[in-house]
Amino acid sequence: MPSHVIAVANQKGGVGKTTTSVNLSAALAALGHPVLLIDMDSQANATSGLGLDKLEGGSVYRPLLGEGTLEERVRATALPNLSVIGSEVDLCGAEVELARAEDYLHRLKNALKPLRDSGRFEVILIDCPPSLGILTLNCFAAADRLLVPLQCEYYALEGIAMITRILNQLRDGGINPDLAILGVLMTMYDGRTKLAQGVVAEVRQHFGETVFDTVIPRTTRLAEAPSHGKPITTYDPYSAGAAAYEVLAQEVAKRLALPPRG
Repeated sequence: MPSHVIAVANQKGGVGKTTTSVNLSAALAALGHPVLLIDMDSQANATSGLGLDKLEGGSVYRPLLGEGTLEERVRATALPNLSVIGSEVDLCGAEVELARAEDYLHRLKNALKPLRDSGRFEVILIDCPPSLGILTLNCFAAADRLLVPLQCEYYALEGIAMITRILNQLRDGGINPDLAILGVLMTMYDGRTKLAQGVVAEVRQHFGETVFDTVIPRTTRLAEAPSHGKPITTYDPYSAGAAAYEVLAQEVAKRLALPPRG
């Protein structure tokens, strides 16, 4: 059975994209699902957030240019069922080099195909860069589904409007006609403010059941966990943030129809 490939994306930075990539990966792995997290952001925050060092030559950079394979770059983490292809600074240069390459939007899809078809992982999560450049478009072309984190703030809907527009262009242009949104995730929620409550209500009104029931709270523990190289489910397993990502993992597993694991 080929892997489900999910791109976690929002062109706006600071919305909890990498936090979601790391913690959702860990929570799905804890449910017993073999997961691969691919860090496509040259800042490598997802890599360090799982306690791994940036390795020269250890990212998708070379395989995107046709040198070597992604399988060679898969690394185990401290968590059972969770593997990573990390990032490195060299990935910054990929935007320029890919622009000159043939079939430049399908480089990641083609490099990922052997790993995806192997069935080694049930879910492959891609942490996209915080922009809509060539690397992010490669992620969109390679994915089946998009997961869009939205911060509970006034400009939240602008981010998803941009993603929806790009999604439609990719479909209509034949680059990835089957791409769909898996869900919209409200992040950094502070239930004490009327603004946050209003934004969540408005997003739910616009997108209905596409919005996950789970809302990720704004917590200090979630912000601290990456500096310790651990997901929140390991750093503080009884925290509100850990509980939220555990429930989100169950929602995602249900939407993907993943088989229950012991």
